[in-house]
Amino acid sequence: MFFARIAAAAAVLFAAALVGSAVQAADISGAGATFPYPVYAKWADAYRKQTGIAVNYQSIGSGGGIKQVKARTVTFGATDAPLKGADLEAAGLAQFPMVMGAIVPVVNIPGLKPGELVLDGDTLGKIYLGQVKYWNDPAIARLNPDLKLPRLAIAPIRRSDGSGTTYNFAYYLGQANPDWTDKVGVATALQWPVGIGAKGNEGVANYVANTRGSIGYVEYAYAKQNKLTHANMVNRAGKTVAPSPASFQAAAANADWASKPGFGVILANQPGDQSWPMTAATWILLHKKPQDAAATAEALKFFAWAYTKGDTMAEELGYVPMPEKVVKEVEASWSAIGGEAGKPLFVPSH
Repeated sequence: MFFARIAAAAAVLFAAALVGSAVQAADISGAGATFPYPVYAKWADAYRKQTGIAVNYQSIGSGGGIKQVKARTVTFGATDAPLKGADLEAAGLAQFPMVMGAIVPVVNIPGLKPGELVLDGDTLGKIYLGQVKYWNDPAIARLNPDLKLPRLAIAPIRRSDGSGTTYNFAYYLGQANPDWTDKVGVATALQWPVGIGAKGNEGVANYVANTRGSIGYVEYAYAKQNKLTHANMVNRAGKTVAPSPASFQAAAANADWASKPGFGVILANQPGDQSWPMTAATWILLHKKPQDAAATAEALKFFAWAYTKGDTMAEELGYVPMPEKVVKEVEASWSAIGGEAGKPLFVPSH
């Protein structure tokens, strides 16, 4: 089971926290987005084995991560909904993207195989608005002329916690469905018209796996690892695409990361025949003037290591590494993260 593996990963991270007291002061704590948790856990395990430094990450949702880093109870926060420039400035935070992934719709329809069902953004929005209530609705049947869909009630599953995954999902629906922005809006936490709430990508995945007729939205790694049935999507170009590293990379190919404060570029609904429409990045938040300079310096070393050594591990889980050009821009921005003397805490050697 996926959740057994998550528990095992958590156990590994807990065990990592027990690494010798000589490095205790430099151990790294983080909290936030559930979207990148599988890859952060994998990186943390590999990094501990190589360096002996523990990276203890709590998968609690983007909203929780933002609160904890602002309160200085963790070394870094993680969010899938980037903070705006004014918010970063007010909180004294640096922000940069760590890895990219994608949100996929997952369903529990008896007899259906992954990729057989096709949805578009307008219809997906109507499902979460409560306007499309059965799987054989004409709006779904029109997209799937070769499928015999049952008259089975749709059970929408959505996030109950403050979530960057929700932000990116809602942002896309706002682009694709004309009613979404006015009736629901775009935020990390929403007043949903319909559906059952679940905490974290883990919770949504679990509900979908165990609820007949359900649909949910999760990060691709959760769908892949939990063997959930995903739907393919009709993208902005009108082409049907499957979730894959290639379609995620296509969506991210032309993004101008430096155009937004804190590299806060939203990748939803990008142009291109091959683009997956719900591609998303996930960001790290660090104090520019940290109270624990040693832990923050160690965190920056870990992030530099992940950029350099973590690509294969990310790809194995269905994530997309940041382009080399963006990594160089990110690492250059770290010069703003300094200690008491104002000097940068960490300067990458490569």
